[in-house]
Amino acid sequence: MNTLVVVLCSLLAALLFMTFMFFIARAKGRYDLIDVAWGLTFIGIALVSYAGQVSLQILSVQTLVTALVIIWGIRLSWHIYARWSRTRGEDKRYAAMRTQYKKKLGGVDGTMYVRVFVVQALLALVISAPVLVVNTSEPLALTWLSLTGALVWGMGFFFEAVGDYQLKSYLASQPKKPPLMTTGLWKYTRHPNYFGEVTQWWGIFVIATMAPLGLIALVGPLVITILILFVSGVPLTEKHFEGRPGWAAYKRRTSSFLPLPPKKV
Repeated sequence: MNTLVVVLCSLLAALLFMTFMFFIARAKGRYDLIDVAWGLTFIGIALVSYAGQVSLQILSVQTLVTALVIIWGIRLSWHIYARWSRTRGEDKRYAAMRTQYKKKLGGVDGTMYVRVFVVQALLALVISAPVLVVNTSEPLALTWLSLTGALVWGMGFFFEAVGDYQLKSYLASQPKKPPLMTTGLWKYTRHPNYFGEVTQWWGIFVIATMAPLGLIALVGPLVITILILFVSGVPLTEKHFEGRPGWAAYKRRTSSFLPLPPKKV
């Protein structure tokens, strides 16, 4: 019963936060603010589920997993906010949604709220399955398995954070329309940041397997992997670069996702 209550409270927290962000985005006329809210939603879910533990122990797997989510969420949201605050116009993806949703029953605002903000709150809850499984379990002691999961998470954090930093530095040093970023981590994978994000969630899943219902947590990393590889991450980014000078050659020699040595072409 406590598990159900914690999950429902986490869902409520995610929905309330996304509703709050919706009204801010609507007031600013920029629905792309939801990209900033994405990482923060996970932090809310992690904190609510952590606070809902029957028996709280500081030195535990619960604390470790919650801390990893907080670190990931803060870095990601700050990185996206810094980029968001430098731009004046709304992201083209959300501008296209405005046009698409004009004729919908709920209008632009209502449809955007349900199809984007509410849906992302639900997705955040599903992806947070490893966190919920851990935080609704009895206190778990730190072991070699939790250390292994933390190391996997750390590798993912490295790829995401360093990949984002390298791209940001590269774009800042180039003209308005810079050539492709093909150095650093981007030499080994076309999407080091996406690879890093997925890897972090697999690392958290490794830790979650310590819990009695650990296998249920598998849904989290599976969903974020599918989303990034086949829905909103890699496909949309690759579509954006199609036709750009040098893209075809870069695509032939560089791995799409997993970091691998460049091919000789």
